[in-house]
Amino acid sequence: MTHYAFAQTFRELYEQAVAAYAGGSRGAENFFDARQTAWLAANGLTAQHLYDYAEDHNNYGEPGYDHALTIETIRRDYFLNVQKGVASTVVADPDTWPAKTAEIDGIGWLPRILPKVRAKLRGELPASMMYGCGGDRKFFKAHDILPAEFLALAWRAGDDDQVIIDWVKARARA
Repeated sequence: MTHYAFAQTFRELYEQAVAAYAGGSRGAENFFDARQTAWLAANGLTAQHLYDYAEDHNNYGEPGYDHALTIETIRRDYFLNVQKGVASTVVADPDTWPAKTAEIDGIGWLPRILPKVRAKLRGELPASMMYGCGGDRKFFKAHDILPAEFLALAWRAGDDDQVIIDWVKARARA
């Protein structure tokens, strides 16, 4: 693996996924060959991640390549340096997460995104969930938060929800 070329290779795969989706291809398993899938896995990513970006790129025009790259760069860093290149075998269960309507200190979506961002960081999101989905984007825009910035915050905060809550509240006031 060539670490220096990560962004370039990621861009190529991102653009390939966007084009495949635009061309009518559906299902993450149909987007990449074995070599490309292995490259994704070696970087802590899956075809599903790129499929989700391609789907939303084509249907909503966002989150876009820039956000995808910054999110996946942080995920990759965590995978290589914390997980030592070993993928988690855990798959998060969104049915155990707070409701989409739940609030903390009047901040909607925050209770739901807390377990989601940690699952993204650890590579434990189920295929049915996307970090950076429409609900996440609404939350990020409302509070002027970069999705990758929030992912990095979750890494720094560990399991301490209050650190994240306080940070979001401070950002919302700013």
